[in-house]
Amino acid sequence: MKLGSSNSPSDMESGKSTVEEEMKKLLTSETPQNPSSPEPAESPTKADAPIVSSLGLRILTLLAFQNCFKNLLMRFIMKDKPDFLTSAAVIGVEVVKLILCVLYIVIIDRRSLWSIIEFMKDDYKHAILLTIPAAAYSFQMSMEYVALANLDAAIFSVLVQSKLLTTASFSAVILRKRFKFIQIVSLILLTVGVMLININNMKEGSDDNSNNIKGVMATLGIAVSSGFASVYTEKVIKAQRSNNVSRKNYSLAYMQVQLALVSLVILGIYAVIIDYEKIRDNGLLHNFTTGAFVSVFNSAIGGLTVAAVLKYADSVLKSYATAISVVMTGVLSMILFGTQLNAIYGLGIVNVVCAVLLYNGKNLDKLAC
Repeated sequence: MKLGSSNSPSDMESGKSTVEEEMKKLLTSETPQNPSSPEPAESPTKADAPIVSSLGLRILTLLAFQNCFKNLLMRFIMKDKPDFLTSAAVIGVEVVKLILCVLYIVIIDRRSLWSIIEFMKDDYKHAILLTIPAAAYSFQMSMEYVALANLDAAIFSVLVQSKLLTTASFSAVILRKRFKFIQIVSLILLTVGVMLININNMKEGSDDNSNNIKGVMATLGIAVSSGFASVYTEKVIKAQRSNNVSRKNYSLAYMQVQLALVSLVILGIYAVIIDYEKIRDNGLLHNFTTGAFVSVFNSAIGGLTVAAVLKYADSVLKSYATAISVVMTGVLSMILFGTQLNAIYGLGIVNVVCAVLLYNGKNLDKLAC
């Protein structure tokens, strides 16, 4: 992509978009159009169309509230650092998603369990390719528990947007992509915003810097993992898409089952390596509280909901949802948890929100008046 070209910046995941979202878009998308084909002429009535349709507004609201609620709920559960295995929680999320998707296939799609086996059998090569992004997604879920046990939801919701910067960096190095000037400006704004939030966080938590650093490192780990996996998905899996089985005969639930099964294998290995002694002595669900079960069901249902509406949400709509959820999380965190939000935090959040909106914005080169 050349500097200043009109190619869509949505080739890279940004905003709230996770590795799972990237894979869902990949699994459900049609063959991309030839980039050299002429763009259709604009309809004469296009200027009169609303900026966001009623469907888009509903999706915008759903994505914003889901993201905000997930962060606040997990912070509420993890703020006292409960002593349950995070590996068990992440495994629980995938198990719930797997069960719900299988029930959807049997009850809603009215297809047999054998059809799932046939799908997995015919598409085993794609399942193998999914191991790296699935491992990255599982790592991110684990790190969310660590981050929100040590950071306020308001701080986390801003810092995690640094995934936009890591995705852009990996894209430049691995995919040799170039960016528009407005995208470079947005990345600079994002960097400044994240630095301001970090400075403010360390200043406010000077009495407990070790926990703050742990939370920040976990959040940055999420961002790096998300960026790498998104670029890997684009470079490796998209290149193999033409060799995959036709997905027109299968609903999104089949792809979710495939991803859940791959993730469970990886998570099982991770749990055995990291928590083997604790699992052997106390069991996988030792100290698993009601709150832990609630977080598991919330993450599973929320993930499926986002995946279900993803095909209706373009990069611009998701960037708006991300901006709204960041602001909502900050305000509600102040109300519910007494989080102190000062002027430095305000400047940081303005920078991050502007960066997300600018990076995915359209027609930004047009005159405003």
